[in-house]
Amino acid sequence: MKKLLFSITALTLSTVLFAQDAQKKKASDVAKFKSETIDLGKIQQGNPTTATFSVTNIGAEPLIIEQANPTCGCTISDYTKEPIANGKAGSIKATYNAANVGAFEKHLTVKFAGVDEVKSITIKGEVIAKDAPAADAAVKPVPAEKAASAATATDAKAAEKKKQ
Repeated sequence: MKKLLFSITALTLSTVLFAQDAQKKKASDVAKFKSETIDLGKIQQGNPTTATFSVTNIGAEPLIIEQANPTCGCTISDYTKEPIANGKAGSIKATYNAANVGAFEKHLTVKFAGVDEVKSITIKGEVIAKDAPAADAAVKPVPAEKAASAATATDAKAAEKKKQ
């Protein structure tokens, strides 16, 4: 009798725990990013550059961005503070302090209200020296929208080459 009661209790607890896990919302259930990675291209040293991520509410309730935290002190962030209505878009801005020469890849962790999962978004690029030769010094930051569309075009070309 004790074994039967123990088995029923264990089965009930397991069912309840699995049901709770199935009900947890994921970031992909409530938000869709236009691009999760933005390549800023070549930027000049000492010129802080900003990437803007567009996030659309695909859930049924207003979307609230609780946090958008950079993973290092060389990047600062700002984001839409008011609730984002269903079907509407908000933004997350990441400004990278281009102090050190070389390639970089920086991440921000994004937390949405009511969602346990934390989403990671990325900015990357290359910082060139202030006193670089004229050809490199003329490089200007690429707007985030153009960088995202260029990345998509590059991905499409790569996929096309693989098919051949």
